[in-house]
Formats: sequence, structure tokens, C-alpha cells
Amino acid sequence: MIGLAAMARDVRQGPRTDARARPTWVRRICVAGLAIAAAVALRTVLETFGDFYYLPMIPAVMATALLADRQAVALAILLSTGFNLVVVHRLNVVDAAVNAALFAVVAWGIAEVCQRLIEALARAQDLARNLTVRQALLDAILGSTPVVTVDRAGTVRRITPAAAGLLGEDPDAVTGRPFADWVAAFDLETLSALEGGGRLGTPPDGHWTAVKANGDVVPMTLQAALLPDQAAPEHIVVSLADQGESEAARKRARDLQTQLEQVWRLNSLGQMAATLAHELNQPLTAAAVYLHAGHADVVRSGPLGDSAGRNLDLAKTQILRAGEIIRRMRDLIATGSRSFSREHVQSMIDDLSPVFSLISRDSDVPIRCEIDADDLVVADRVQVQQALTNLVRNAVDAVGGQSGGAVAVTGRSFGVEGYELTVEDNGPGIPEAERAHVFQPMATTKSGGMGLGLSVTRAIVESHGGQLIVGRSAQGGAAFSFRLPRTLEAAAA
Repeated sequence: MIGLAAMARDVRQGPRTDARARPTWVRRICVAGLAIAAAVALRTVLETFGDFYYLPMIPAVMATALLADRQAVALAILLSTGFNLVVVHRLNVVDAAVNAALFAVVAWGIAEVCQRLIEALARAQDLARNLTVRQALLDAILGSTPVVTVDRAGTVRRITPAAAGLLGEDPDAVTGRPFADWVAAFDLETLSALEGGGRLGTPPDGHWTAVKANGDVVPMTLQAALLPDQAAPEHIVVSLADQGESEAARKRARDLQTQLEQVWRLNSLGQMAATLAHELNQPLTAAAVYLHAGHADVVRSGPLGDSAGRNLDLAKTQILRAGEIIRRMRDLIATGSRSFSREHVQSMIDDLSPVFSLISRDSDVPIRCEIDADDLVVADRVQVQQALTNLVRNAVDAVGGQSGGAVAVTGRSFGVEGYELTVEDNGPGIPEAERAHVFQPMATTKSGGMGLGLSVTRAIVESHGGQLIVGRSAQGGAAFSFRLPRTLEAAAA
């Protein structure tokens, strides 16, 4: 019947390019004429068995109604009536008129039924087509939406491919299993709360999490609603949303905020350092002058003042060194300039011997220095000494309070490739996962530390064209090493 409706609609509407086109009179005449001609032929055949008047014309009217419109039906009725009036002999005019009118009424009624049937079938076909399109659209929407339906026991009854993808599973592997296998907090207690009219809140730990097939834990947002009883056995529909990217974005935002705060603090420290470099230079110079005068007075006192004179001389040397560090830092902040010269590593270490002795005495940690020959390098003497002092202090702090703690400063020549200095200890060492963060400004584990020592040390090493490397020493603790260049070209690089 649907095929017949389609054929009738095609005949009525003509080409598909114009669905609203109606049959022309030529087509109406052709349809009605052919139908009546076929009926006349049928009547002629049936006349051999008896008298048939209007009955064979009924199928012709029905065929016209199915294949054309009401105008063609009216034309078919007129042709049928005219043919019968000409061919069939009636007793009188009244008899002929009554039979013709009766045929017209019956034929029109049957044709109207056929017309309504075809229209109903056409509407049903259009409705079926619309339902198919809407079903396809709904399937496409649901296919791209992570949705799960569960029964009263919490078992997955239906799952969309998108939801299965979030769980890292095949849809067939999820169906029939408890939803709590992936979202542990979605248990029977949660189902009971939903059935009681409650809302799907958040678990006690603050957020929903799903364990994927590969073991990854993914933060989720869940929305749930009860289904009508007619949908049984499906009882609750749950929509899922992956919050992994959102959490990662929030973490990046927090990290960026932390970095911005560090930059602000570093800028503040830079301004403070410039001020201190300017203000402390004069009192340090004055202190060095007073120490020099005091040393001269002690020397004049004779042999009894030799020990005090040596201590005053060492104090003056360190004050002058502090002033030189401040002057270099001020120049570096103001102009970014550096002062490279040819230096012997052993000579730089010898200058630091009093400092290392004080550090070793105060911490009760021995500091051993082993410097290979061929130690001529190109360096900023004061800055390299500052870097070595920072590394030695950190190493001593790492083994502080430890029985048998020791720190070693070693120097090894690598020919034209440079000269390597290493500061190592036998402390607990630095975990590999934390090594990338130890050079960040403000990163410190000391209660009174500022987290700038390693950051400044790395900046000094990089200004010499080298790289400060952290690893594990042969003694089991941490080892920091860097290379100094042999030539000015290498230092500038």
C-alpha cells in the first residue's frame, strides 16, 4: 500500500523537482480515458456471461482516484455514465437518470474513500520519514554525548560510545556490569538517595572520579535523573563529563600565578639589592680602613700582637671581598657587565680557605679540596668564588647533624673542553623528580632560607657559558658540577 501511495503521489505531482505541481488536463484525460477503456474492454468480455451495466466501471473510477485527482475522477464518472447511456437501452428517461445518478453517487463515494486512503498513506509515509530522520538525529546526538543508564541495582543497561570512550572501555564490555566498577562512589546508597527525590551531589572527598581501563584516575562531573517506570529495567540516566582538561587548565593557572608572584618578589629583591649595594659599599669601605689602621697599631705593639694582627688582616680581606661582591652585583644589575680574566682555580680556592675553615669549624663537617693541575681558566674571579661558596654551604647544610658527614670540592681538567669543578657530599641526596625544581628562585627547604643561592649560582655558571648540573655523587649524596672555559671566546659563547 505504501508503494501504491508513492506511485499515486508521483502520478499526481509529476516530476520531483516540483512537489506542489498538480496533474494537467491532458494527464487527467489520459488517466480517465485509459481507465474507462480498460473497463469497457472488461465489460465486453463479461457480457458473454450476462448483463453488466455500471459494475465494470467501478474499478475504472477507483483506478482513476488512485492515480489522479478529483477532477480526473469526475471525468471518469462522466465518461462511464455517457458510455452506459449510449450502449444500454433503458425503459424510460427516469430509469436511465436514476441508474446514472446512483452510479455517480456510489462511484464518487468509493473514489473519495480511495482518495482519503491515498492521502492517509502519503501522510503516514511522510511521518515515517520524519520519524526516521529524527531518530537518526537523536542517535547522533546521543552517540556524541556521554550517557549511561543503570537499573535499580546499579548495573549498566545502556551506554553511549562517548561514555564508553571516557571510561576507556568497549561498550559491550561495560553493559551488564555495575557502574561502581568505574565510579566507586556511585553505589547503592547514592541510588537510594536519588530514588528518594534527592539530588546527585558530590562524594565526601569533594569530586567524582572514574578509574579507566588502563588504571588512570579521571575527575568527572555527573548529572543523574530518574526515568519513568515504563522505561524499566532502565531506572536512572547518568550523564558524564570529563574534567581532566579543566583541572589541568586550573593547575596551569595556579602555576602561572605562582610564577608571577615569584617574578614580583625577584623584582623587589633586585631593587632591594641595588639599594643595598649602593648603601653598604661605603660602610664596608670605612670598616676596611679602620681595620687597616687597627692592624697598623697592633703591628707597632710588637710580637704580642702578631696573632691579633693576622686575624685583623683576614677580617680586612673578607670585608674587601664583600665589598667587591657588592660592587660586581651592582655593576651586573646596572649594566649587565662582567669582568673575565685568566685565573688559576687553585688560587681562587686558596682565597676561600679561610671561609671554608670557618664553615667547617662551625658545622663540624670536614671540607676536602682536590684540584688538578692545568687549572688555568677564563672567569670572573669573584663570581666563581661566590658560586663555590654557595655550593659548599648547601652541601654542609645537607649533611648537618649527620654522623660522618663530609664535603669534597674537586677540580678536573678536560683539556681544551674546559675545567670541571664539582661540589659533592654524602648526605641524603636530591630525588630525581625534584632536581628540575631546585634551581627555581624562592625554592628552598631551609627554615631561614630565601631560595636564591642555587638560582644565583646557576646564573653565574651560565654567564660563563657553562651549565650547572645536579646528580648523585659517588658518596651517595648530591653532586653539583660545572665547567669553566679556557678561552674568552668560549666564555662569551
